[in-house]
Amino acid sequence: MLEDPPLLVIRKSFHRPPAAKLAQLRGAQTSHVADAMDGRGALDPTIKPVDPQQSQFIGTALTCETGPSDNLAILAAVALAQEGDVIVAASDGFTSTAVVGDIVSQMAKNAGVQAIVIDGMARDSKGIVEVGLPVFSRGITPNSCVKTGPGRVGFPIVAGGVAIEPGDVVIGDQDGVVIVPQRMLDGVIARVQAIREAEAKVIANITENRLSATPRIAELLKSDRVKYVD
Repeated sequence: MLEDPPLLVIRKSFHRPPAAKLAQLRGAQTSHVADAMDGRGALDPTIKPVDPQQSQFIGTALTCETGPSDNLAILAAVALAQEGDVIVAASDGFTSTAVVGDIVSQMAKNAGVQAIVIDGMARDSKGIVEVGLPVFSRGITPNSCVKTGPGRVGFPIVAGGVAIEPGDVVIGDQDGVVIVPQRMLDGVIARVQAIREAEAKVIANITENRLSATPRIAELLKSDRVKYVD
C-alpha cells in the first residue's frame, strides 16, 4: 500500500428497526430465534457471555471492524452509539490480546448500549461483571491491545462466521448470540411466537405423560423404515 489508510472509516447513518418491533422478541430464547430462521443465525459457539447471569439482551447491530489486537474502532463505535445499539466487533478471531474490558463496558453502558459482542477476547472479567452490561467474547486474557487502527464502523462485517449488516437485530442469552437480518425480522417475529407455543405443548405432553420419545420417533421405531439386527 503506497499511502497510509485513514485511521477510521465511519458510516453513521443506517436504518435501525423500530424499538416496538424489537420489543416483540424481547425475552425470546436464542434457540427459538434460530429455529425461526431454519436453524441458522448463531455466531461461533466459542463466543459466550463473560457473565452467564447477565447475558440476555436484544438490540440493533452497530458493527465495527478492528483487525487483530486493536480496539480503536470499538472505542469509536461506543462514542457514536445510540440508545439500544449492540456493539458487534469483528476482531479476526484473534485470541492473544483482549479488545474489551471493564472501562469500555462502562462507557458503553453509559451510552445506552445493550451489549458488546466481539469475535475476539475480553479482559477484566470481574469488572465487567460489576458493570452489569452483557459482554460476549471468545474468552478472557489479561493481555492488552493497541489503539492505533485502522478500523471501520457502520459497515458490513463477518464475525463469528456470520455476515452482519449494521441495523440487523442481535439477540443473546446464556447459549450464545443470534443475528436476525433486518429483511427477515417480521417473519422471525411471527414464527417465534408459533415456535414458543408448539414447544410448550410438546414439553407439557412429555412431562405429563412421562414420555421418553416424541410420538413421531415412537411411530418411526415401529415402522418398516427401521431395520433391527438383533
